[in-house]
Amino acid sequence: MLISVPLAFEYEAISLRAEHLLATQANEAAVTNLIDALIDVAVPVEVHYQWRPQLTDAGDEMVLEATVNGQADAVVTFNRGDYGEAPTGFGIAVLSPCETLREIRT
Repeated sequence: MLISVPLAFEYEAISLRAEHLLATQANEAAVTNLIDALIDVAVPVEVHYQWRPQLTDAGDEMVLEATVNGQADAVVTFNRGDYGEAPTGFGIAVLSPCETLREIRT
């Protein structure tokens, strides 16, 4: 898992939205602890190049930038349609979590 500073802030901001806290029945401290734990295990990526705009959602752009700069093989997402063909131009696959688990198991 790769993470950049802008992406970490985006994850935190979205996770702390009132509707997400309500849906998960979590409090801010629990969410902050989870985000901190993810950051601790993720590989930090510095974004040196920006190729925006490639996608329609700025949040997805941050994921693509971390993926490209971190030289990842794939983006793993439930929202495959949001990425279109842009990642393939960088040699990056777009996989669902299920496809990723299948690849790990083989």
